[in-house]
Amino acid sequence: MQIKAAVLRQSGDQPRPYQENAPLEIASLDLAPPRPGELLVRIDAAGLCHSDLSVINGDRPRPMPMALGHEAAGTVLALGDPDETQFAVGDRVVLVFLPSCGECVACQSGEGYLCAVAAAANGEGRLMRGGRRLSECGHDVHHHLGVSAFATHAVIDKRSAVRVDADIPPETAALFGCAVLTGVGAVMNSAQVRPGESVRVYGLGGVGLAALLGALASGAQPVTAIDPSPEKRALALALGAAMAVAPDEAPTLPVPDVVIETVGKAEVLAQAYASARRGGRIVTVGLPNPAARLDISALSLVADGKTLMGSYMGASIPSRDIPRYVALWRAGRLPVERLLTSISVLADINALLDNLADGSAIRQIIVP
Repeated sequence: MQIKAAVLRQSGDQPRPYQENAPLEIASLDLAPPRPGELLVRIDAAGLCHSDLSVINGDRPRPMPMALGHEAAGTVLALGDPDETQFAVGDRVVLVFLPSCGECVACQSGEGYLCAVAAAANGEGRLMRGGRRLSECGHDVHHHLGVSAFATHAVIDKRSAVRVDADIPPETAALFGCAVLTGVGAVMNSAQVRPGESVRVYGLGGVGLAALLGALASGAQPVTAIDPSPEKRALALALGAAMAVAPDEAPTLPVPDVVIETVGKAEVLAQAYASARRGGRIVTVGLPNPAARLDISALSLVADGKTLMGSYMGASIPSRDIPRYVALWRAGRLPVERLLTSISVLADINALLDNLADGSAIRQIIVP
């Protein structure tokens, strides 16, 4: 079938404004039918994330051309296997940017978010079962993180989908596939925040604000935040943060038990590490440029008893955690819909990238 998708043909050093230079081209692509173990999904809503921008600017090298987008919700239109029992036509699904093979050492250890098989497929721009289902004039177009959600339709491995109730608005459901998995997971799975512990969040994009919501849902007190944007700080306060300050005001905040860093810059991670109390835990979910290096006191790891850990996809098991987070949303404890900045059409995507790059948006949703 023919679909519309936002295709990146060259990454790195993309000049701004993106609205004028249009690094993403809305192209007509051929989409092959799903194979056994795969699903054809209509994309109902897709969110823009800094990970998409990292591919465009070259911080996350990927093979080109590539159809971008990895945070989305959709509806199952066709099954690659007529005997499929896990999914049915008409199911609403949240798409997940890292499936798990279930067989490698990480998966067998309960750490599917570190699945080497899925990571290799994502790095090569293919699906888990091999090859690509997207093409243009007979030439392959690569998949972004097994999803390629900035499109009208996608073929995905069924391990990249989690079924959710159909009454969840698609623009809300999409957020559970990346921002919520990563931010809330960093708090609940990686840091394992306990009631009464203090939490500080660096960066108030979609992931950072999701982490803030996760900390509040975990009973953390106080929850504080740092971001240069007055608008984002105001939202953090409205969501329940005790304090939200600009970076130069960080010394005014109480020393935290747990720090969540979501900015993706090595210098900010160093600040986050220094800010934690002795014996504190620092969790980073940001994705810096691969060449960036972290400079901290090696002695402090022992002398101050600090724990520094990375958290990929919030150390989440999507099939377990998305239903948990949806239940918290239904209970009013994770009001993730308040992270939505706008809902736009696919043709507006390059202008939306400018908003993402300059920090004026939290989560922008595309409805193809």
